[in-house]
Amino acid sequence: VNIQGGNAVDYALILPGKTDDSELLLPIDSKFPMEDYQRLQMALESNDSLEIDKKRKALFNAVKAQAKSISEKYIVPPKTTDFAIMSLPTEGLFMEVVNNPELYEQISRDYKVNVTGPTTMTAVLNSLQMGFHSLAVEKRTGEVWRLLSTVRGEFEAFGGMLEKTREKIEQAGKELEKAGTRSRAIERSLKKVETLPENSA
Repeated sequence: VNIQGGNAVDYALILPGKTDDSELLLPIDSKFPMEDYQRLQMALESNDSLEIDKKRKALFNAVKAQAKSISEKYIVPPKTTDFAIMSLPTEGLFMEVVNNPELYEQISRDYKVNVTGPTTMTAVLNSLQMGFHSLAVEKRTGEVWRLLSTVRGEFEAFGGMLEKTREKIEQAGKELEKAGTRSRAIERSLKKVETLPENSA
């Protein structure tokens, strides 16, 4: 993925940006300082402490150089996140970096690069997914709340209509009752007319 000036990072995760229609790139670059790592392994097998220190220092310098390169080439906010991920190919190499807290913190602090190995890369990606899923849920929560507010308003209006309808039905019932009373009075009067003698009529 081209980030800027023809610099192509190995991978870039497309993350949601600050607005709904924008996106943000998270640069992920694979680095393979395997020659330095293999030299360190050979020194460890020889049990030569001076050689081990020398090879370990060379490895750490190689990792720092790679982190600096990633930082300069691929971290370009606001197009990208303000940090990047360096993916190392083996757990052994990753553990060498992690077991040196000063190196690990320096890479993170000075270059804004997070170092991962094969296993931790999966954990980082899962964490990002969970984080942005939570963010999406939070955004949706606002929509749900607005929907509930609308429904509540509609329900209140509906309740008012029901109350008015009930009042009208009650009023209509009273009017019907009055009409029934008048109807019965008229019927009684008509019966009296029917029973009157002809001369009285």
